[in-house]
Amino acid sequence: MSTERSFAKGSAAPGPVPKGHIRLFSMRFCPFAQRARLVLNAKGIKHEIINVNLMDKPEWFLEKNPLGLVPVLETPAGEVITESPITCDYLDEVYPEKKLLPSSPFGKAQQKMMLEDFSKVIPYFYKIPMGKKKGEDISGLEAELNKKLSKLDQDLVNKKTKFFGGDSITMIDYMMWPWFERLECFELKHCLDSTPELKKWTARMLEDMAVKATMQSQDSMKAFHASYVAGKPNYDYGL
Repeated sequence: MSTERSFAKGSAAPGPVPKGHIRLFSMRFCPFAQRARLVLNAKGIKHEIINVNLMDKPEWFLEKNPLGLVPVLETPAGEVITESPITCDYLDEVYPEKKLLPSSPFGKAQQKMMLEDFSKVIPYFYKIPMGKKKGEDISGLEAELNKKLSKLDQDLVNKKTKFFGGDSITMIDYMMWPWFERLECFELKHCLDSTPELKKWTARMLEDMAVKATMQSQDSMKAFHASYVAGKPNYDYGL
């Protein structure tokens, strides 16, 4: 029973998770939830998606995750898993086909360190557009973001690989991708002009089947972002 339209307060709770499937509570435009959708698609896991109105959350959703955030996984046994890196690690462990994390403990640790570093980049993708909207001087923030993106670019140069975990896509690429998909929406695409390897990485990622399967059009993302910035997010835009 995958749904596109979002469930809001007062809506009926979905029934049990179908046997042989896993359920993802998501929001179509959420980059954190997209991480889980990327992994589900990359690994070919049978799943259903329930989209949630995050401004007017159903009571039954808050019972599953009192924080009210997505993504949330629910198993047929009623087990609930939250937080995007944790949901993705869980999927990779429980569904061993096409492993996305390295097999060695050190390899896994390297990816977690990269993810920790990248978590410090994410706020810039929101601070800069919001500052711009308010008419603030964002040159300092852009300079800081460019410095962090240059570090990612140099990482690819040093590794001499097509992706951050080697010459094929691994978990860390999917964990980072949703924000790069939104660079045009954030009006930050020019930040890639001085990071040639990172620019090549984004082009390679766009060829990936899981990326293609989870993408929204740029027009849809821009329209949603405008509604979000205005304080009235239209979770069902385009449906």
